[in-house]
Amino acid sequence: MTITIASFTILLIMYIKTTTKTSAFLKSVIISLSFGFTILFLGGCQPEMVMPTAAVAAPTIESLAADDALLNEPSHLAVPPTWTPPSHANEDEAGLAGNTPVPTSTPRPTRTPFATLLPTLTLTSSPTPIVTPVPVTETPVPTPVETAPSSIPPNPILGNNLLPNSSFEEGHYNLRGIPELQLPVGWKFEWDENRTGFGDEVWDVYVRPETRVLPKEFLPASEHSLFIFEGTHTIKAFKQNGAISFKLFRDVYLEPGTYVLEINVFPDMYMDYQEGKIWADDPLTGQIRFIAPQATGWMGTSYGRKNTLIHTFTVDTAGEVPIGAAMRGNHAIMNDGWFFDDWSLRRIEN
Repeated sequence: MTITIASFTILLIMYIKTTTKTSAFLKSVIISLSFGFTILFLGGCQPEMVMPTAAVAAPTIESLAADDALLNEPSHLAVPPTWTPPSHANEDEAGLAGNTPVPTSTPRPTRTPFATLLPTLTLTSSPTPIVTPVPVTETPVPTPVETAPSSIPPNPILGNNLLPNSSFEEGHYNLRGIPELQLPVGWKFEWDENRTGFGDEVWDVYVRPETRVLPKEFLPASEHSLFIFEGTHTIKAFKQNGAISFKLFRDVYLEPGTYVLEINVFPDMYMDYQEGKIWADDPLTGQIRFIAPQATGWMGTSYGRKNTLIHTFTVDTAGEVPIGAAMRGNHAIMNDGWFFDDWSLRRIEN
């Protein structure tokens, strides 16, 4: 197309020059325009310039084979490693022995909590000095000294037991609703809370004791014969590290006559425990007295064994009479304790 336009322009110029009728000015204008259009057409007919691109040769069988060989050869290019989270489950496996472990941040040490401190029980030392026990000569069971009525025969015949619930087998109740004061049914209980008269220390005061009506199931089998004298129950009155003084009694209707009151107790008075009980070494620690007409004063007891105490008295007028016993532990030792069971009150029949 470029050649055709150029040929047409040349023929047009030659025609104009050979024509005589055309003015010189018009000839020059036509010639100029012809050249301009020729140049314009030549510029517009140039092929579009394309940006040079890399020449890609069509793959051949040989090139494909070479590429396959390259794929099978180990790469020697340094490819940046892709970050992989460390596996804690396999840190100790032999397969990771040659690899450099990925650095991880060191966790802060876990704070070890302080152990909760339980309150420590502070034992109050016994006000009575604890001494190494020495062999104690057995104290004979004291017998009340009384003036025997002249009417008592040499060999008295005793009637039935007139003391109700004398072996404490008929149940119990809590005095004033206090669980620590279990008492046998039908019996009354009183206690002192004042100075003992056996010292001037702060602990030389009587405090309220604790009482239990215990069936044999609540005692070790080895203690049944020690504390249960009849039936299956016994009464325990005690206080640890405290002096006690109390009374256990009941009202009994009695006709005129002569009566014999029997009290059985086990003074459980010990001042220390070292592979066994170390009994109190003061004869004034545990004392007892009768609650009955013509009763004597306080009497000593033998600790760590059964004590049987007998009191004989006379009633001149029929009526209600308080019958029982009072006991006290005068020193605030490790254990001021009393077990008692199998009491009786009998009339002399002959």
